[in-house]
Amino acid sequence: MNLENYFISQFTSKHVGDDGAFLNDCVYSKDAFFENVHFKMKWMSHYQVASKAMLVNISDAIAMNAIPKYALLSVAMPKCITKKEMRELACGFRDVAQAYGIEIIGGDTISNTKLDISVTLISHTKKPLFRSGLKNGYLLAYTGKLGGSKKDLHKLLNLGTIHKKSKFVNIKLRQKFITQTARFLRSGMDISDGLLSDLEKLCRVNKMGVKFRKKIEKRVGCSGEEYEMLVAFDARDKKAIQRRALQSRTPLTIFAKSARVKYTNRCKSHHFN
Repeated sequence: MNLENYFISQFTSKHVGDDGAFLNDCVYSKDAFFENVHFKMKWMSHYQVASKAMLVNISDAIAMNAIPKYALLSVAMPKCITKKEMRELACGFRDVAQAYGIEIIGGDTISNTKLDISVTLISHTKKPLFRSGLKNGYLLAYTGKLGGSKKDLHKLLNLGTIHKKSKFVNIKLRQKFITQTARFLRSGMDISDGLLSDLEKLCRVNKMGVKFRKKIEKRVGCSGEEYEMLVAFDARDKKAIQRRALQSRTPLTIFAKSARVKYTNRCKSHHFN
């Protein structure tokens, strides 16, 4: 058991274990976005940092088929930050919130040595999509194209530059696809730690393994921060889901089938390296 899983195992609430906690038709989710852990300021503008901090949190709500309604912001800022940079941060938060119909209702600000952000979302759903629900013989698929985020991260770490539309900066969420296919999906989560690592979480929760239908290269399967969707469904619903993927212009790759076998993740952990 890695350190992240060990720490999470110290808490026994039945609500722990999904992209958010579902209580009374609401999903409560929280993610951190810290300087020198998730990003470096030389890579992104203050506006982009705030925008991405919001989007990675919204991804958790969408992953559970929930509509985000309210946000609480915790922002720790260095003393050297300027008023102009503060306005850029605020604008990044506001623009994304407005695009998704979210009201920012409060939070906290403190002084810090660097820029650290934490966002709490309150979202609504009548039909949550959980990680549990995977049964033997279900098909597993992912949305979009994977591998670009890891590739661009390596460019940045090697002092290179990336395109302004890179997924590392501009995340494309799959809200329309999830909304349209929710009644056919049996299990799902967003891909934040990499396809193969998140697949491990799905298998562990459901005590299942997978048989791959196609080879997943490590540069694709181990690419973190993709924020695409990993979903599972009954093979009988395959055509219905593929049709809705086309309607929402969502690339969909069916790559495996669940099975009662052992699954071993080939990727290194993104946490506590």
